[in-house]
Amino acid sequence: MEFRPTLSILLHALLLFQFVSESRARDIAKTSPEETLNPQLNIFFTPKDLKIGKIMPLFFALKDPSTSPHLLSREEANSIPFSSSNLTYLLNFFSFSKDSPQAKAMEDTFFHCEISAMIGESKFCATSLESMLDFVQEILGFHTKLDVYTTEFLKKSPVTLQNYTILQKPKEILEPKLVACHTLPYPYAVFYCHMQKGENKFFKISLLGENGDRIEAAAICHMDTKEWNHDHVAFRVLKVLPGSSPVCHYFPVDNLVWVPSLSM
Repeated sequence: MEFRPTLSILLHALLLFQFVSESRARDIAKTSPEETLNPQLNIFFTPKDLKIGKIMPLFFALKDPSTSPHLLSREEANSIPFSSSNLTYLLNFFSFSKDSPQAKAMEDTFFHCEISAMIGESKFCATSLESMLDFVQEILGFHTKLDVYTTEFLKKSPVTLQNYTILQKPKEILEPKLVACHTLPYPYAVFYCHMQKGENKFFKISLLGENGDRIEAAAICHMDTKEWNHDHVAFRVLKVLPGSSPVCHYFPVDNLVWVPSLSM
């Protein structure tokens, strides 16, 4: 059955200019030195920063769920090709010109979905909730009860970049494996889901902004970075080298982190 774009999907498609961002755990593509000045890169830190009273400038984008691209059903998603080889067809399908910001965003999304995984990484781009759960269960266990974590705004002003203070001792979620799913820019919701072998530490962190904002943030520390791309933007932001230091980052509000449930 041929799937035709609904008005809702076409409206969501117009929002693609919002980000080609760090909505994902790692930026595989090479970046220019000037990109370190991008305020959106204020999400990285190291484990030594995880202490009560630590103040960090952090960027948390404001996302309105009512205007964000939504997940399609598996049937709808499977009826639309999802491949860079079909980009010309898809641009026509969604009524984008080949030189538009939306076309560039879609091209970048395909790049991240189609590039080979890093050593020790399992990755998958989910275009439906069903396909996301299939991948998560394949990694964490088909009969495993799951918990999902996100970054939550308890109180949020329009300010996206400000100084935040860690209010309490960060709570580590002790799980040997997790799957992180990061939004990618596309006319409908696409999540870059991956699991990286090796030691990773996952935290929930209570933050207070200088504007009075309150955030319960999800964050992860990748303890072994020696296999990472030397051009990864985190190394320039933190002024460290691959393998010389763990790299930690906060998750944006629209990302999901899946872990085996702590409850029986």
